[in-house]
Order: sequence, then C-alpha cells, then structure tokens
Amino acid sequence: MSSASPPFHEGNFRSKPIRDLGLTIEGTRLAPLIRQFEQELRQAGVCRLRPEFHLSTEWGVPFGTIVIGIPFYLAHPELVEVHARHVGHVEGVSDADILRYFRHEMGHVVNYAYKLYNDEEWIKHFGSLTQPYVEDYRPAPFSTRYVVHLPGWYAQKHPDEDWSETFAVWMTPESDWRSRYAGWPKALAKLEYCDRKMAELADCEPLVSEVELDEDVGELAVSVEQYYRRDAVESEDLPVGLEGSLRAIFEDLGRAEESHPEVPRHAASELIRRLEQSLMADVYRWTGHFPERTRLLLRRMAEIADELQQVYPLDREVEAAVAVTTFVTSLATNYVHRGSYLA
Repeated sequence: MSSASPPFHEGNFRSKPIRDLGLTIEGTRLAPLIRQFEQELRQAGVCRLRPEFHLSTEWGVPFGTIVIGIPFYLAHPELVEVHARHVGHVEGVSDADILRYFRHEMGHVVNYAYKLYNDEEWIKHFGSLTQPYVEDYRPAPFSTRYVVHLPGWYAQKHPDEDWSETFAVWMTPESDWRSRYAGWPKALAKLEYCDRKMAELADCEPLVSEVELDEDVGELAVSVEQYYRRDAVESEDLPVGLEGSLRAIFEDLGRAEESHPEVPRHAASELIRRLEQSLMADVYRWTGHFPERTRLLLRRMAEIADELQQVYPLDREVEAAVAVTTFVTSLATNYVHRGSYLA
C-alpha cells in the first residue's frame, strides 16, 4: 500500500470544514508507522492489548478507553506546514518523533485498560490519579525522580503522565533503560515496577476495551482557519522592559574596537526570527516553557529590535546567537518556576 498523502479535493482547503477534507490514516505516512509500532508492542510482550487509532485534534487517550488520538495535521504535509506556521512546534515532525508519541500514549492505554491506577504499588511510585491535572506545570529540570522521554520534563506533569513516560522508556527498543537510569534510583524503581507489571499482564485480557473517539476528525465542523484562530495564544503576559536587554546584547557586540568597521552589519531582528524554530523546541525540551509562548516572546523581541534599529557585525553572529539563546532561556526558566518572566 502506498504511503503517499492523498491530495485535497479542492485547492482552498483552509476554509473548508475539517470533517470534509477526507483525512484518513490509511494511505499516509502514519499507516506504516502504526504497523511498526504494533510490531514493537509484540516484541515488548504486550500481546493481549491492541489500541485503536484515529485522527483527532491532538495527541491523547480519553480516560477509560483504548483509543489513541493522533493530531489531524499529521495526515497531510500541507496541514503540517499550516500547523507549523500558526503554532510553530510540531509534535511529530519525524517518523522517530511520531513513534515516541505512540509509545507515550500507549502508556495511557495500558493504564486504563488494566486499571493500574488502582494498584497500590502503582500509587506508591506515581501518586494518585485524582491529583489535579495542571496544564502550566512547573517541572524541576534534571530531577532524577523521573524518566526523560518527551520534551519539557513531561513526566512531572501528573502521575498519569509519569507512568506513561516510564512505560514509553520501558518499551522503546534498545533503550537499555537499566544502564541509563542506574544512577537515578527513584526513576529506576518505576521502570522496574513497569517491567514486573507488564510481565504479569502479558497473558491477561484487558479489563477495559471501550472505544470512544474524542474530537474525531470526521466530526470537526470548524475550518482549518477557524481552528487555529480559536487556539491562538494570548500575548498579554509578555514581559515589559526588554529594550534595555536588547540594547545590551547588540550594542555591546557592535562596538567598533571589537569588530572591523568594514564588516557588514545585519539586522538583529532577522537573527531572532531565524532562531525561532530551533529555540521553540530546545527551550521547551530543557525548561518546560511551552513552544507557543517562546514564539510570542521571540516575535516581540524581533519587533523591539526593529523599533530600536538594532544591528550586529556579521563576524560576531555566533556570539549574538548565544546571547539571544541565553537570554530567552533565562526568561523561560523564570516563567516556568515563578509564573512571571521578570519576577
């Protein structure tokens, strides 16, 4: 079967209801990846449980089901481009990345299918499932209590995510988790529990087999344009007073005694915009600051740099990039841990 993405029925797809775009998993790059993932499950000894897959608005597993939702934009490259343009960060840009998300979501499927969240030892390692689920969680980077799988220290968000991240690390082929987490006793204990529990469940039929499609692509009446307009991130909490920091970065780099006067000067805003894509992903991975927030922050910095007409010498571009990266990472860390960029 071909894995080529199907064409849209009309060129101007952005104004059509998403349900009318004819999006399916079969015939796209997702189908062979699902088959590869199912083979991984068999190799991991998960024999009695097979999840259902469908296209939805985001990655997720509705509580009490065995259904894995895949973001609809991953079913067509044009939609991936639209998502990247509006959101910036694509959760599943490569085949390896998509498999990483499959493994994480399968952790939720296992948890709900076998009701592991009621197991006393599960609660001992991961906590209570009734703990409030907070979107703007504040992780402790490099904590040895948790495994690292998805970016943003995602295991620290909630006990359910902690288990799913642990499961994902456990089932990743050739992950060598015992060696990797040998110096992290609490994370290793969670992995050892997962290993024991999955061995116990190898021949057990799941307790739950509910299939409920949450926000299925076939029911989405909004258009692509409306969908991204609805999910736009507000910028009202951006920091004020960035002018002085940007002057410090670029005017120090532009001092005549440290750069030949004939070296070309480039606009600082162009550099900031070029750094946007990589910084969104990397800052999220290492601080937990959401990519969409980093994008807004960088775009505001670029606007201010233009207003101030900030430039830098081309022969010091690496230093400029390092300075911008360090500055943005510091702001992001403040936001994640204090709830404010400049607190």
